[in-house]
Amino acid sequence: MTPEYPLTRDLVFVGGGHTHALVLRMWGMSPLHGARLTVINPGPTAPYSGMLPGFVAGHYDRDALDIDLVKLARFAGARVILGTVDRIDPVAKTVHVPGRPPIGYDICSVDVGITSEMPALPGFADHGTPAKPLGTFATRWAAYRDGNGPASVAVIGAGVAGVELALAMAFALKTRRRPAQVHLVEAATALSVLGAKPRARLLQAMAELNVTLHENARIDRVTATGLELAGGQVIEAGFVTGAAGTRPHGWIAGCGLDLQDGFIKVNARLQSSAPDVFATGDCAHMTHAPRPKAGVFAVRQAPVLLANLRAALAGTDWQDYQPQADYLKLISMGDKTALAEKQGLPLSGALMWRWKDWIDQRFMQKFRDLPVMKGPDLTKLRAKGDEALHKPLCTGCGSKVGRGALAAAVADLPRPRPDVTPLPGDDAALLVMGDTRQVLTTDHLSAVTADPALMARIAAVHALGDVWAMGAAPQAALAQIVLPRMSADLQQRTLSEIMAVAGEVMADAGAQIVGGHTTMGAGMTIGFSITGLLERDPITLAGARPGDALILTKPIGTGVVLAAEMAGQARGADVAACFANMSLAQGNAARILSQAHAMTDVTGFGLAGHLQGICAASGVGAEIAVDAIPVLPGARALSDSGVASSLYPDNRALVPGVIEEARTRLLFDPQTCGGLLAVVDAGQAAILKDKLKIAGYDAAIIGKITPDVGQVSIV
Repeated sequence: MTPEYPLTRDLVFVGGGHTHALVLRMWGMSPLHGARLTVINPGPTAPYSGMLPGFVAGHYDRDALDIDLVKLARFAGARVILGTVDRIDPVAKTVHVPGRPPIGYDICSVDVGITSEMPALPGFADHGTPAKPLGTFATRWAAYRDGNGPASVAVIGAGVAGVELALAMAFALKTRRRPAQVHLVEAATALSVLGAKPRARLLQAMAELNVTLHENARIDRVTATGLELAGGQVIEAGFVTGAAGTRPHGWIAGCGLDLQDGFIKVNARLQSSAPDVFATGDCAHMTHAPRPKAGVFAVRQAPVLLANLRAALAGTDWQDYQPQADYLKLISMGDKTALAEKQGLPLSGALMWRWKDWIDQRFMQKFRDLPVMKGPDLTKLRAKGDEALHKPLCTGCGSKVGRGALAAAVADLPRPRPDVTPLPGDDAALLVMGDTRQVLTTDHLSAVTADPALMARIAAVHALGDVWAMGAAPQAALAQIVLPRMSADLQQRTLSEIMAVAGEVMADAGAQIVGGHTTMGAGMTIGFSITGLLERDPITLAGARPGDALILTKPIGTGVVLAAEMAGQARGADVAACFANMSLAQGNAARILSQAHAMTDVTGFGLAGHLQGICAASGVGAEIAVDAIPVLPGARALSDSGVASSLYPDNRALVPGVIEEARTRLLFDPQTCGGLLAVVDAGQAAILKDKLKIAGYDAAIIGKITPDVGQVSIV
């Protein structure tokens, strides 16, 4: 993402709750230039709680619940940090996520919802599943629901949420024809927040679905087989969940903000006791107008929060949020019926379900139909040239210059020094100084993510790839960093994140960052020049022998996933998996493959292009078993739909002998932080693959070397 205006202020969203999701969508429609947005969330999606009972009952699939925060952030021009916040420091103005440097802010907004965890109830942490956060609950329930044999469920808490869950679970198990016992346990009176008529209708619905209600029942402990109640009664249950009340996340208590029962106190402007920290949704307590925890308030807070964030950042007018006195409650009843209640007047039936479903689907549709990034207007008068050049340029290795242009540019360079041996195709040189042998390499990447810390990790792992591929031990590194135009404060924050993570990656690899160079430019680019020490001759491209096996240490597909992410087409979960794959360092893999006959890291020229390089240098051919090649989640489907990196045509031209078809397209996909492609003795291949698997690599034997010089064939 290249900002059009200099960045001057940091706005950090902690959590991807409903209010924040709506604000991000509105921000994308009309951004505040100069503000850098950051969204921090434990995962790439944020579940919509309004559709949870429908999912539990089986009316919606899992994806229907999720707001894709990665796509939404791309639309809003925000960077995404996937991690769980454990502290906000309003004095230092930093947000803390374990495993990464602190994230600085000028303005911070918190929307993390609530939790249904019950730390005070013995055994619940070990044997129970809280209904919130929704992600873990949804996964565990789906696995239990789809099992076999008799089922037994216990729901703790008979408020509206607990009743909805119990009814949905009973209906789901009934439709799967599983004999089931569903228990709803309440320490006081069930549905005490409702009037007599709506309460009676829901009690009737529970009776119709054979949900057993236990009122005024105190639980002593949760066990592996169910619940033990005070007085000795035992309720057998294979799945125990909790929806008893609303609890704040524990880490909020350590932030130094004024709290009410653990929730962040906010005024009518949604500001906390620290004026530059806002809070909204269920994690906030409105001191000027206390209300129960309900999604309707979070949704209606969104335009006020947006206005006040703009006021804090740019000095525009402030707004006050005044919640309505009463609100419509739409309560699922297991099957496709629902109860509507307002001011004590209930209506129930299939029509109410359709009404609820329409409201929920309309809300989610706001995030499913985000505008896709538009390319340039090619109808305007322009100089003749390649139409492909007018498409958005990919990032990472997808933005690199093709191999042909690079080879031609360096072909005639002088070679005056006997102690310097260029290694064409290995992107490095061998330096010989007496008995010391050293490799020198450099690499840099245009940003594949707007998160400086994650980008630093990816760039460092990527640059180390050439050193590892040649069997060298990383030694020293120089950093080259280009930042987009930003204020001095943001420069300091950004460089601190980059250098902290880059230094960690290099230190883990055994190297030290000894200096570097920084400048500002059109967008963020991070690169490193690295030296490595050799105890033996380097592993190059020129050592493959007929009969050798080919091992690949990582799945392919980063180019197509990143291209799709730029266009807002990739699923957030697939993007997260791609980032995790790129972040995996390969020092251990290189040590396992230290006796390889030839090796390279698979990067910009794609798997087929890098294999062609080995064949050309070694005077051999190769045979690839396409179906054996590991592929990143989502990459094949995206490729089949026509998504391709901007470097794809150049890579395709490198290996003309391979027929282009659906199953071979990913062979030409440029990789960022791709795997090591190693040529090993065939008798050792299976052992080496197993060692790589144990070390955490998704490695595979993907083919063999043949005597057919220069020929790459597919099987």
